Amino acid sequence: MSIYETAKERIQSREFRKTLEELYGSEAVGAQKERYLGLVDLFEGEVQSGAFRDEKESAELRIFSAPGRTELGGNHTDHNHGRVLCAAVDLDMIACVRPTGARCVRIVSEGWKDNVIVDLSNLEPVEAEKGKTEALVRGIAAALKERGVEPHGFDVYTRSRVLPGSGLSSSAAIEVLLGAIFADLAGTGLDPVEDAKIGQSAENKYFGKPCGLMDQTGCAVGGVISIDFANPSKPRVHKVEFNLDEEGYVFAIVNTGGSHADLTADYAAIPAEMFSVARFLGAESLRDIAPADLIMRGPEIRAACGDRALLRAFHFAAENERVAGMDEALAKGKFKDYLKLVKKSGKSSWELLQNLYPTKAPQEQGLCVGLAVTQSYLGKRGVSRLQGGGFAGTFQAYMPRELYDGWKTLMERYFGAGSVIPVRFRNRGVSRLF
Repeated sequence: MSIYETAKERIQSREFRKTLEELYGSEAVGAQKERYLGLVDLFEGEVQSGAFRDEKESAELRIFSAPGRTELGGNHTDHNHGRVLCAAVDLDMIACVRPTGARCVRIVSEGWKDNVIVDLSNLEPVEAEKGKTEALVRGIAAALKERGVEPHGFDVYTRSRVLPGSGLSSSAAIEVLLGAIFADLAGTGLDPVEDAKIGQSAENKYFGKPCGLMDQTGCAVGGVISIDFANPSKPRVHKVEFNLDEEGYVFAIVNTGGSHADLTADYAAIPAEMFSVARFLGAESLRDIAPADLIMRGPEIRAACGDRALLRAFHFAAENERVAGMDEALAKGKFKDYLKLVKKSGKSSWELLQNLYPTKAPQEQGLCVGLAVTQSYLGKRGVSRLQGGGFAGTFQAYMPRELYDGWKTLMERYFGAGSVIPVRFRNRGVSRLF
């Protein structure tokens, strides 16, 4: 029996069915089984086409899954040592992996024209790779080697339901996926938070994008989690028990069609401006600043850092406290109190953080339109909020099940068929499934 037939037999097994039920829900098992079977076929096709060499030494295929994540609270607080609340979701990136024994990583991704090939004999940053997947592969391999884990080569085919540029953290999903694959091939375990740190390091130092640690942690750990970054090198992470189905509510995201691809400058400006306020007040981060000091010294901050920086600092102070309240509300089963804080979080991002549309294209305000129409439709029975880093992409909404179909129809009139995606929270983070 070939390694492809063996992998398909495992996907068809009762044991794997239980895994699929855990990750995606019982109603999605059939479609997900076909998705994984197709993944193996696609990998075999790349071997036959020559994109992957037919390495004889590998006796098995390995299957991995890395979830996307959604931020529930704490919009742009992680980089200033704040608190966040986030959840892994059932929209994931899956991978079929074969160890090769070579000093090379080859990646083929469904829907992407260009394949990724990285020679692991050079683990220094390459300027020409900034902003590319190659940089992430090289950076993650380098970070693991610094930790005493020797990176081995492999071939991998990926299929993803984590929409690129959607605020669901497709970049973080691939980062923690690569970290898990490298560690697995080296025969060592990798703590999920450490996997997240490795991904962040690669994105900062090799990919060239400043980011906090929330995205990677959400994808690596799984579940609904509260993270406190008061000490960024040792974030405090705990899972929050939360079953949205029991509340009779649907959680969905809307893809407004905007892309995050050219928004690095907009993203970078947020932490830069927040840090500028903190340093003006003699602190390392805004977490070290009392909210009252922002009010009392506001005129000086305006003169030194600018109005937008002050407003973004106001957002941080209130948002950081809101996350603690959201965590407490869920822990005590006070779902309606939680929703009130979700609404306030969205309002603060719109008015103070100002990350709902790109500064270079103020005429493109799909997020604002979607949020305004949603709030008008749902009234007091549901809430909506910015999804992820902002400026483009997606927003999220909570509503009773009976409102979902009508709202979905309305959103698709604005943003097209397939723009509305109901999402389940997923308890498992990045994992090798077999």
